[in-house]
Amino acid sequence: MSHEISYIIDTLFIIFSFVLIIFMVPGFAMLEAGIVRTKNVTAVLMINTMIYAFASFAFLIIGYHIAFGAFENENMSKWAFVLFQMAFVGKVINIMSGGVSERARIIPLTIFAVIMAAFIYPLVVNITWGSNLLQNTIFNLSIYDLAGSTVIHSTGGWALLAAIFIIGPRVHRYGKNGAVRVIPASNIPLVTLGAFLLWIGWFGFNGGSVGSITSKENADLVALTILNTNTAGLSGAIIAGALMLIKYKKLDITMVLNGALGGLVSITAGPDLYNIYQPILIGAIGGVLVVFAVPVFDKFKLDDPVGALSVHLVNGIWGTLAVGIFASNPEEGITFIGQLQGVITIAIFAFISSYIVLFLINKIMPLRINHDEEQEGLDVNECGLEAYPEFKRAF
Repeated sequence: MSHEISYIIDTLFIIFSFVLIIFMVPGFAMLEAGIVRTKNVTAVLMINTMIYAFASFAFLIIGYHIAFGAFENENMSKWAFVLFQMAFVGKVINIMSGGVSERARIIPLTIFAVIMAAFIYPLVVNITWGSNLLQNTIFNLSIYDLAGSTVIHSTGGWALLAAIFIIGPRVHRYGKNGAVRVIPASNIPLVTLGAFLLWIGWFGFNGGSVGSITSKENADLVALTILNTNTAGLSGAIIAGALMLIKYKKLDITMVLNGALGGLVSITAGPDLYNIYQPILIGAIGGVLVVFAVPVFDKFKLDDPVGALSVHLVNGIWGTLAVGIFASNPEEGITFIGQLQGVITIAIFAFISSYIVLFLINKIMPLRINHDEEQEGLDVNECGLEAYPEFKRAF
């Protein structure tokens, strides 16, 4: 195949992958809109829209240059590559914003989104996928992370943890003696729709990260990557459902869906490295981790309405380490120690930098709405527009 034809096909492939990833924008929006109470739905939709717009713009203007340097690519249109990388940035911030739903102001979160997209996330990309400012230093990373179990999911998870430490739990979420008040989802069909949109987007997320489809070998690798991605999601959903049935004698659809998402996060670091059976175990462990992590975070009063810490942070770590367990290849520079080093390095940087930025924003412009506003809902106080005005809002 001539270089010109492969250039065109790979450009189309990456643009198509970009479109699939953008399906994750409504995916996050619908999942979060269904999880929160009706009085906060418009605010959730607004912050998701703001993140997509502002984070994408900040990455285009500033972040891309920090991450990759110049706009250059010999194998496809450089503009297609920019689009593909831009699609990732909002996902990091969506992870964080969903976890502080129902008590965080829109404007401060948008300011953080700009800083995350322009500086924090691009620096993480730089030392992993990009121009590598740590190269030839003692801190040089050898982490293998195809599509971002750590680079995207754990980075977003560490930012969320920093935000929760600063912003605290929702009013009345935790009672005396460690009691946890269950706040039911407002719209289960929206949660389900959002989760499946995310699942579909993952095929572009992971498949597109292979980078090329213009040879028989690469076409097979893309297909294997997508197959393994789907398998891990299936496995995570099945095991989460089974555990819920065993533990509580009930099938909780929100936990089953989070189990699927946990499986998808856990496979994201190395779906191109595994055979077709290893993702079954990797995804299953991801589903198990989600089920058991949720009550652990509640025990420490880390209020996370969408379960993002369990899905993205915990399984981002697990998925990255899984590469070192199931696909270690010292000749290719893939080792468990290298994966662990990458997890720790990015954890320290992402958490500390996010905490500092959020702390400073909070000093200037409080991240959290006040008690009365939280009781009334963000829709009225932040947006002036209710998603379900004909319904009586639940306090």
